[in-house]
Amino acid sequence: MLKIYYGDLESNSYIFNPDIFFNNSYEDEWITDPISVQMIKDIDKSDVIGPKVIDSPFLGSIPVERLSGGVKTLILMNNDSEHIFNASACGDNCAKWILKIANKKDLTIRLGYLMDFGTDDFDIEILNLGKIVHNRRELAESVLDNHLI
Repeated sequence: MLKIYYGDLESNSYIFNPDIFFNNSYEDEWITDPISVQMIKDIDKSDVIGPKVIDSPFLGSIPVERLSGGVKTLILMNNDSEHIFNASACGDNCAKWILKIANKKDLTIRLGYLMDFGTDDFDIEILNLGKIVHNRRELAESVLDNHLI
């Protein structure tokens, strides 16, 4: 299940800047994992050549460290269950992937904005409220009515 904390988060397991954390902690097998390959293709429109090289249609051959912050954060969410990541590093184009990862395992993230999780029903727990919401309307009303962002 996806669990979201909105606003400022004080926790030893919270990673504010997942981009830098990724650059210093990722493992080669994370990059070639099939879900990572799909996320990189979808979000960055790039192809994984190997664990150290990405083929970007915009930048040519690039090192993994040049991937977008959104993809790096998604890869961390999928592979590191010890930390809470700042999902504000992700755009709305990452929302479907966050939900997919959370369908496989419990996932806690922090957000500073109202991410668009689409029109399909979902189960998201808003940790600030201890409340589970099931669609975008319930999510928006809960977040905005309680001034979480």
